[in-house]
Amino acid sequence: MSSARVSRHVRIRMMAAVATVCAVSAAPLARQAVATDTPAYTETFRPQFHFTPQKNWMNDPNGLVYYQGEYHLFYQYNPNGNSWGDMSWGHAVSKDLVHWKELPLALSHDDEEMVFSGSAVVDRNNTTGFGTKENPPMVAIYTSAYRHGGKQAQSLAYSTDRGRTWTKYQGNPVIDIGSTDFRDPKVQWYAPTRSWLMTVSLSAEHKVRFYSSKNLKDWEPQSEFGPAGATGGVWECPDLFPLAVDGDPKKIKWVLVVNINPGGIAGGSAAQYFVGDFDGKKFTPEDKGAYTPPTGKVVQDFEDPGFGDWTATGTAFGEGPATGAVDGQGTVSGFDGKGLANSFHGGDGATGSLTSPSFTVTSPYLNFKIGGGRHPHEAGTVLDSPPPVGTVLADFEGGTYGGWTATGDAFGTAPAHGTLPGQQQVSGFLGDGLVNTFLNGDATTGTLTSPEFTVDKKHINFLIGGGNHPAGSGNPTAVELLVDGQVVRSATGKDAEALNWASWDVSDLAGKKARIRIVDDNTGGWGHLNVDHIVMSDTQAQRVSTETSVNLLVDGKVVRSATGSDSEALDWASFDMRPYEGEKAQIQIVDMNTAGWGHVMADPFTAAEKPAKSVVHRADWADYGKDYYAAVSWEDAPGGKRYMIGWMNNWDYGQSVPTSPWRGAQSMPREMALRTVDGRIRLTSEPVRGLESLRPKRPVRASGVTVTSTSKPLIRPAVGGKALDIEATFSLKDAERFGLKVRTGAGGEETVIGYDTTTQELYVDRTRSGAGDFNSTFPGIQTAPLKAENGKVKLRVLVDWSSVEVFGGNGEAVITDQIFPDPSSTGVEVFAEGGGATLDHLQAWQLKSIWR
Repeated sequence: MSSARVSRHVRIRMMAAVATVCAVSAAPLARQAVATDTPAYTETFRPQFHFTPQKNWMNDPNGLVYYQGEYHLFYQYNPNGNSWGDMSWGHAVSKDLVHWKELPLALSHDDEEMVFSGSAVVDRNNTTGFGTKENPPMVAIYTSAYRHGGKQAQSLAYSTDRGRTWTKYQGNPVIDIGSTDFRDPKVQWYAPTRSWLMTVSLSAEHKVRFYSSKNLKDWEPQSEFGPAGATGGVWECPDLFPLAVDGDPKKIKWVLVVNINPGGIAGGSAAQYFVGDFDGKKFTPEDKGAYTPPTGKVVQDFEDPGFGDWTATGTAFGEGPATGAVDGQGTVSGFDGKGLANSFHGGDGATGSLTSPSFTVTSPYLNFKIGGGRHPHEAGTVLDSPPPVGTVLADFEGGTYGGWTATGDAFGTAPAHGTLPGQQQVSGFLGDGLVNTFLNGDATTGTLTSPEFTVDKKHINFLIGGGNHPAGSGNPTAVELLVDGQVVRSATGKDAEALNWASWDVSDLAGKKARIRIVDDNTGGWGHLNVDHIVMSDTQAQRVSTETSVNLLVDGKVVRSATGSDSEALDWASFDMRPYEGEKAQIQIVDMNTAGWGHVMADPFTAAEKPAKSVVHRADWADYGKDYYAAVSWEDAPGGKRYMIGWMNNWDYGQSVPTSPWRGAQSMPREMALRTVDGRIRLTSEPVRGLESLRPKRPVRASGVTVTSTSKPLIRPAVGGKALDIEATFSLKDAERFGLKVRTGAGGEETVIGYDTTTQELYVDRTRSGAGDFNSTFPGIQTAPLKAENGKVKLRVLVDWSSVEVFGGNGEAVITDQIFPDPSSTGVEVFAEGGGATLDHLQAWQLKSIWR
C-alpha cells in the first residue's frame, strides 16, 4: 500500500531518488487553494467529476466491491490532516461510478495500528460466520501497519449493514509472516475451487504471493510470482482478474496488475501489468521473448585499461574502467564485456566526473547502459558552490543553539550532528552541526526562532532539506523570515534528506529588523526539516548538483540526461540526438552525490539508428502518465464488467500539490478490456459510460480543420471550459507533431496533447500547465506508444479543473496527468508543427459538476 512509502522503512528506499531543491517564495505557494471562505467543491483546482473527499488527505483506492446497487469506494484517508498520516479507510458510494456520496469514516487507525490498503468482498455463503446467509457480511481484508516495530500483517473487519459500520475481527491478524513489507491484499472468490483467493505483495522483494482460504480466516500459501518486468521500486497494490481477449468468452487470459513506486514509465509511481494464465494456484505470464538492442557504432566501451581521451575529475571513477564491482560494492551486473565506468571508487562519499571529447552528432540516437543511484540532473545546479561570504547568522556549531529560542520537542536541546536514528542518510550540511527535526521521528513538532537582526545585505542564504510542506499550508515544514511579526519570505524542503542552498532576495528589506523562524508543524510523512549555515551576503548562493547521471552536453549545456534506478544492475537508456544533428556534443558521466546510492555506472555508448529500450520501456503499463497509481478493480460488478480506478497522484510530489482543504483525487473509473494490438494482447481502457450523463445535449463541433505549422483556437475561452469531454479524430499529413492544446490562456498557459509522427507516440506536455514549481519532477512530457490506424489518430480527452486523462486509439495508450492552471485558462486550440494535419471531427462537451 503506497501509504507505507512515507513510513520510515519505505521512505529510505524511495527518497534517494529525489533531487534536493528548495521552493523559495515571498508568500505561500502560488495559487494554493485556500478554502476559508469558499463553498465546498468550488475551490481552485477542485475536480468536478473526479472523486475527492471534502477535506483531508486521500491516496490508494481500497475495498472496491459492488453490493445491492452500490459501488463501494474505500480509500486511504487521514482523518486528521491534509498530508499522509494516521491512515484509515474513508468511504464513498455510487450507483453509476460517476456521482459519489461521501460516507463517514469506515475503518479507523488506533494506537496500535494504521489501516493500510486492501480489498472487500461480500461473503455470500457466510463462510466467516460474521453474518447470515440471509444477510451476508461485507468483509474488508486490509493490512495492519503496526505502529510499534513497523510490522505489516493481513487483518479482517466486517459489516452487516452494507458497509456503514464496521467491526474489526478479534482474531486479527489472519496472516502474519513477520515482515515489514507485506501488504495490500486483493481478495476474490475463485469459483473452480470454491475458495477465496488472495493476491498480496512482498513489496521489497518485488514479488506477489497467492493464498487460498475457505473462510477468509485460515490461509494457505499457493505460489509466488516475481521479480519480473520493472523492479526499480517497491511492488504494491496487486490485482488479479480474468478478461476475454477481443471479446471472445472462449479465450480467457488473466491480468496481474502490480503497481510500482518509484521506477514507473514516466518516473515515480505507475501501474504495471502482466498478461498470462492462472490455474488457481500459479500465475504464468506470456513469454515476450529475449530483447536484442539495436546495433550501431561503438563510441566508448570501456574495454581498455584507461579512459583513453575521456577526462576524469575527482576520485570517484578511479584510474580507469572497473571490471565489475569495486571494494565495498554489491554485485554489479548488466554491463557488456569486461569493463565499465563505475563511480563507487571510495564508496558513495566520493565524487567526480568523466567527460568525452567533443564529437559531431551524426546518428539519430545514442544508446548506453546505466546503473547506480536515482539522483536526476536538475537544471540550474552547479557542480560546486562554496558558501557565500557574509554575516553568518547561525552555523549551528559549538553544541548549542546560542541565542535562538526553541519551542516544542522537535529540536531537542542542541543541534544534531547528522543523521538521526531511523532517518535516511543526511548529507550536504557544513561542519559538524545542523538543525534536524527528525528527533524521535516525524511525530515531533516545534519552532526555533533567531534573535532579532538588521537586514543589511542583498541576500539571505541557507542550506535546507527535509519535508516539502510550504509555509501557509496546513502543517508546514518551513524556514520563514519575519518582519514585524509577519512572514515575508519562506522556503521548504523537497522530500529529501540532502541539504542544498536556498536564497532570498532581501534587498527591498534593507534596514528592517527581522527574525528567522524554523517551523516543523507536521507529524505525517516527511514531517521534518534540516537546516544549516544561514548567512547574510551580497552574493546569492547557487544550488549544488546532487546528481548521479549521464548527460549529453551541447554548447556546454545539458540537453539530455539519464539516471540510475537505485540498482547495481545496468539497463539500457537512449538519448534522442535528432534535434542536434551536425552540432558538437560531449557525453559526461557525473557523480556529485555523497549520500545513499551516491554513485553511477555506465557502459557501452553506441551511436545507432533506433533507440534502445530499457526494462521499464519494455514493460506493459496500464497508464503512461505521471498520475495513475495504486490501480485496482471492482469485484462483483454487474454484467461481469471489470472497472478499474487509480489514485491520481504520484509519490514524487503527492504531498506537495497545491490543493486545500483536500489533497488527493481518484482517476475516472475505467472499463478494462484485453485487445490484440500489433499482434500482442494489450490491456485497454475507456472511461465508464456513465460519464456521458454529465454531457449537455449539444456539443461544440468542428470538422475539416487543416492547420500547418501553427495553432488555431477551436473553442473560445468564453465558451471553452475547465471541465471538458472531447472526442477528436485527426488525419496524418506531413506534420511532425499535431493535436490539441487545452486549458490555454493566462500568461501563455497550455497543456499540449499531441501525437508525434516520427516516434509514433501520444504525448502530454505539461511544462506550461500552470503551477508546477512545488517539485522539480512535476513539469515534463509524458509519452505512450500509439500507432495510427488507417492514417488516422483518435483521441478521447477528459479535462477537469486539475487534470487531463487522454485515451488514444482504442484505449491502448492512456496518459493521466495532473495540471494546475489559472482558472481563467479555459481555451482549446488545434495545432500542427513541422507541417500540416487535419482535424477530421471534434465534439466537445462542457461537463456538469457531480457536486452540484
